[in-house]
Amino acid sequence: MGDYDVIVAGGGTAGTAAAIASARAGAKTLLLERHGCLGGAATMRNVLTFCGLYTLGETPQMAVGGIGAEVIARLRARGAVTPPQRFRGVFAVFDPEALKRVFDEMATEAGVDLRFGALVTGAARDGDRMSGLTVADHGGSHQVAARAFVDCTGEGDLAALGGAATRYGNDGAVNLGTLGTRFGGIPAGVTITADQIAAAVAAQGFAPGRVTKDRCVIVRVPVSGDMVLYLASADYDPRDALSLSRAEVDARRQAWAYLDAIRTIPGCETAYLASTGPEIGTRESRHLTCRHHLTWDEIAARKDFDDCIALGAWGAEWHDRADFKSSFDYPPGKSAYEIPLGCLHSVDTPNLFCAGRLADGDRKAGAAIRVMGTAMATGQAAGIAAALTAHGRFAPEAVRDTLRASGALLEVEALQPA
Repeated sequence: MGDYDVIVAGGGTAGTAAAIASARAGAKTLLLERHGCLGGAATMRNVLTFCGLYTLGETPQMAVGGIGAEVIARLRARGAVTPPQRFRGVFAVFDPEALKRVFDEMATEAGVDLRFGALVTGAARDGDRMSGLTVADHGGSHQVAARAFVDCTGEGDLAALGGAATRYGNDGAVNLGTLGTRFGGIPAGVTITADQIAAAVAAQGFAPGRVTKDRCVIVRVPVSGDMVLYLASADYDPRDALSLSRAEVDARRQAWAYLDAIRTIPGCETAYLASTGPEIGTRESRHLTCRHHLTWDEIAARKDFDDCIALGAWGAEWHDRADFKSSFDYPPGKSAYEIPLGCLHSVDTPNLFCAGRLADGDRKAGAAIRVMGTAMATGQAAGIAAALTAHGRFAPEAVRDTLRASGALLEVEALQPA
């Protein structure tokens, strides 16, 4: 498959931003994605809310600049993203088909070499550095080399296969996964509340063996007006194909049970299940063991980092595997906090970086910085860091300088109007 400066594995919001940033920084960049489109959870898992883009106070401010802000601008030009909405946190709802097109355009314009249907199945090391990957597609197995790598696979496949230090969850705690379910056939004038959903589920006979939750955020998708719910949950290990398969089957079964409940709500009699997933939404799997382990105490203290490369704005959103209940701890002042480059840079593999939910954080910090809006910011930073590494010019301040030049937000004082 050739020789590259940078290889990014995983084309979700983090990986796409990483690849675009790397290519814009002058690196010959390959982006590997196992599905047929970019976007990851945003386009393959019905996760249609950009969380982390905005601060959570009464007057939200934009906390993500650079590539993330450009994505929002392009979606707005298509009428495919909403203004900030609020349910515990503040988020924007987007149309996934428009996002697929926006990511295609931005990656192509940047000169990223895109390979869909490509799965990383092996990785090679040369001493303490990664040197190449084995990639499988319908044509067989292929070898590809690079000087720097970014793992945005979500499950940390590249890092684990390449012998870099990783861990699963945090001290036995792993955020619960949920299947995004999209319902059509509900007229635009019908308003549905969380209380109505909970009452309808209860009336159908709520039981953990039948369905798992009765409350979640309710969003309407721009353009189609479909309603998306995040109710069908499962306790599984995404690294284990058998465990994952059972969870997918059970969550889809739950989706039909939830449809029965929704049809009892006035105005929803003709509702139908437009789509499930098509993959269950894994919130947490492996983390790369990095040079800095971000903690919630650091976020709560609003710690300043010399190597800050992004601002986080989401809270510690935790979905428990034991009782399927969720909690949300707000950051201090419901404002932004700093994220250091150190939590994206492998502790034992100098030319390996990560972004998105692989970033190194404790239970609460990891739960706060994993979300898609923040992932675009950490992805952009990781892509720039990898490009500079490939060119032998890596230094945290060089990453920060390149980020600033591209419009990224690195100081809380730089927050923008939403």
